[in-house]
Amino acid sequence: MKPSVNLLSPDNHALVLIDFEGQMAFATSNIALSELRNNVAIIGGASKIFNVATVVTTVAEESFSGPVFPEVEEFFPIATSGYIDRTSMNTWEDENAYKAITAKNKKKIVLAGLWTSVCIVGPALSAIEEGYEVYVITDACGDVSVEAHERAVQRMIQAGAIPITSIQYLLELQRDWGRQETYVPVTDLMKKHGGSYGLGIHYAHNMLKH
Repeated sequence: MKPSVNLLSPDNHALVLIDFEGQMAFATSNIALSELRNNVAIIGGASKIFNVATVVTTVAEESFSGPVFPEVEEFFPIATSGYIDRTSMNTWEDENAYKAITAKNKKKIVLAGLWTSVCIVGPALSAIEEGYEVYVITDACGDVSVEAHERAVQRMIQAGAIPITSIQYLLELQRDWGRQETYVPVTDLMKKHGGSYGLGIHYAHNMLKH
């Protein structure tokens, strides 16, 4: 009856959202941007529903990469969320970002962002080397080609990172549909951003009324 320590729970990890900005998205080609935006909304919504310790970081926001996705700002408004802007491609090498992440005092770190081969590989390998357990939400990461994304994911797995998906992340936090305090927010989030799965939830809820 005891769940695995390898499972994510709302209080055992920090989520780091990295460089979900327009300029980075324009060159992303391994995943459709509409799908990527939905996946980002799912993990952003999940982190708010379950009060996950979250850090949002950008790179050269005002001079090159532009503002964050609306799906990030929806859950983490720029006025109140304290985005950390960097010049370094590796978040782990930025002093302010590093301090913000490590100050969460979580053994597990979950990463998502653009691009997989640069801005995710850097902190993933660096955090693993410092003894953290690193999870990468691979369908909420993007790169300039399928090859670039897949080789980056492969490289991180070989170093010890654990790949997961956006819906897997959300449902692993929910874990039990008997948790009524989060049931409605989770299913509402999926109805809006969960594609065919969300449509299935919408269908089932409406058919139950009959």
